[in-house]
Formats: sequence, C-alpha cells, structure tokens
Amino acid sequence: MPMILFAFVVRLRDGLPLSASTDFAHNRELQERKQQLRKMSKALSRFPERGTVKGQDLNIYFVSSEGVSYMAVCHRGLSVVKAFCFLEDLCWAFKACFDGKAISLAARPYPFLEFDGSIQKLKQQYNQIGGGPALEITLAEVQDDLKRRPPKALTIEELELAQELANGHLEHGPGSGQTVRLEPVAPAGILSLVLNIVCASLNLVRGVHLMENTFQDDYDALWSVVAFLLAFVLCLFQCQLYLFHSSYKRLKALSLLGVLVLCNASLFGLRNCWQLLFHTVVACLSTALILSRKLLDRSNDCGV
Repeated sequence: MPMILFAFVVRLRDGLPLSASTDFAHNRELQERKQQLRKMSKALSRFPERGTVKGQDLNIYFVSSEGVSYMAVCHRGLSVVKAFCFLEDLCWAFKACFDGKAISLAARPYPFLEFDGSIQKLKQQYNQIGGGPALEITLAEVQDDLKRRPPKALTIEELELAQELANGHLEHGPGSGQTVRLEPVAPAGILSLVLNIVCASLNLVRGVHLMENTFQDDYDALWSVVAFLLAFVLCLFQCQLYLFHSSYKRLKALSLLGVLVLCNASLFGLRNCWQLLFHTVVACLSTALILSRKLLDRSNDCGV
C-alpha cells in the first residue's frame, strides 16, 4: 500500500483549491480525510504554520508558506519526518512552477490542475521502497527543523471548532475567487422574517405615536420612545443578519438579542406580559436561526 495517498495545494487567505493529485481510490477513510482537507482549507489561516491530524489509519499533514498551504493524506506507517519532507519538496516544486502573482490572481478552483503530473512523480518517488527526498531538502534537515519547531498536533474537535469560527467570522473579499453564499432560506426562516417585520412595524407605530404625545405634553416618556425606535431598528438588523453573510456573525447576533431583550424589558407597563413574551420569543427565534444558517458548501471536486 502506498504511504502517501493524496496531496492538496490551497491558497492560504481564502482556502481556494489550487491543485491536487488525481485519485480514484474508494477507501472510506481516505474519502473522509479528503473531505476534512477541503473543510480545513477554509480555516487554515487560524492554524499554525505546520500541523498534523491523527486518524485511525491515515493522518493529515500540512505546511503553510508564503500564502500557500500544502497538505497531504498519508498512511500512519509513514514517519512524520518523511511526511513533512514530502511537503517541503512539494512546496519547492510548486514555487518553481508558479509565481506569487499567478497565485494571487487565481479566480477559480483548481487553476493549476496540470501540476498534478508533478505531484504524481513526487508521490511515486516517496512511495517506492527506500524512496525519499527528490529536490532541495534532506531528511536530516527536516528532522532538525522539526526538533526546533515541532508541528502542532490538532484534534478533530479543534478542526470542527476552527471551521465553525470560519463560518461565523471569516469574510471573503471580492477577489477571493469564491462567492460566499448561505444555505437556502428554510420555511422557519421565512416565518422568522415575517414575524420580525411585524415586530418592527409594531415598534415603529408605537414609537411614533408615543413620540407625538411626548412632544405635545411632556418629555417623561422620551426613553420609552427611544426603546421603541431602537427595537424597530434592531429587528431590521436581525433580518439583514439572517439574509446575508457577515463577519463576527455570532457576536452580532447575540448582541442584537441582548439589546432587544433590554428594550422590551424597559417597556414593561406600556406592553402587557403577553406582548413582551411575543417580542422576546421572536427575537430568540431569529437569533437561533441566524446562528444555525451556515455557508453553502460549494467545494468542487473537479475529479480529484
């Protein structure tokens, strides 16, 4: 059985796949590791420069250098030194073929798929009995470097946490090469949007009406006017946060919920308990749906 089964090259800033080795194996664990690689690629900027992820029979190794990450799925029988030596060789070979400008301007997944030929040659070199370094690096040099800067051993839980943070916090710019799209709006989402609009309308009507009475009579109810109008704006922000991707989504959603609850609590007396409960439940429902709506996974295998 070959020791190095799959190699993957991605752009570090946004996880755009640049190249990968063609693979037709149907090993179940290998397919799971490849899926993990693709998910990891979206959050690599949160990981250290070098790392490992242990599996049952297959391990993941990765190295990041000059805005590009090089990743591999290897059999557990392959030594850590040899795995990172392969990645260093892969890094040298990729840099020799493509410059930083071409990498930066890449706008579609797998723009350098022709590099698969070089990956296959490198894999074959390492998978031969007694095979090893092919280019500018030696096992001794890598071993010394690993002693000075050991790779970070990551767990599956840490990977999942980083992916969740990436879904909620990473912001993809227009030049990232990947269009950010959220999962389709669910029926519960449509219901929450309608209820949010109803709540916003009620807050606006009550706020304007109270504002007219306040300016005509006295200013005792000024803070209640502010609470109504602020709740109106926050309801609209909840709709916007549910419909569109945003950085720091979790922080924004929980902050909106907290301020909405405070606004409604300050209106006790102007609204009865059932009205306050209705507005609070709608705010909580909207927050839960905002946090549960994830980015649409549009990773393209392109046969690799």
